[in-house]
Amino acid sequence: MPSSEPTVSTTNLAEQLVRLTRRMHRAQKHQLAHLDLAFTPAQSRLLRIVAHYGDTPPRMADLAERLEVVPRAVTTLVDALETQGAVRRVPDPANRRVIRIELTDTGHSAMRALRSARRAAAEEILAPLTADQREVLGGLLSTLVDGPGAPQ
Repeated sequence: MPSSEPTVSTTNLAEQLVRLTRRMHRAQKHQLAHLDLAFTPAQSRLLRIVAHYGDTPPRMADLAERLEVVPRAVTTLVDALETQGAVRRVPDPANRRVIRIELTDTGHSAMRALRSARRAAAEEILAPLTADQREVLGGLLSTLVDGPGAPQ
């Protein structure tokens, strides 16, 4: 019968995952340093989510649900991104009481820069791994991210 107590290796793996996440954030921040982008990680995540919706901009409630935060937190993020010119609020054509959030041209440019910085940071971090090791790591991460019990 498996123990419910975390093993030393599980604790170590958890710490390594946290350290890797922090390293990825630092590497991405370093890649973005030469650009004039001053987005927080939460703002960057919101931009990615808005971009994911494509041609149908999300409602504020959609964003709150995806971010797993209260709607007020989304309002604060959208306000900051709107001030930076990355997003804009637009009325829903089917229901003018509903506000949707869409990327501006500046937001699309920022998304391209963020994606590029993320790829460059990943390349930097994954450089010591062979192609086979990257393949194995990708499979393991997919299992952890998309496996049973993973949030949708």
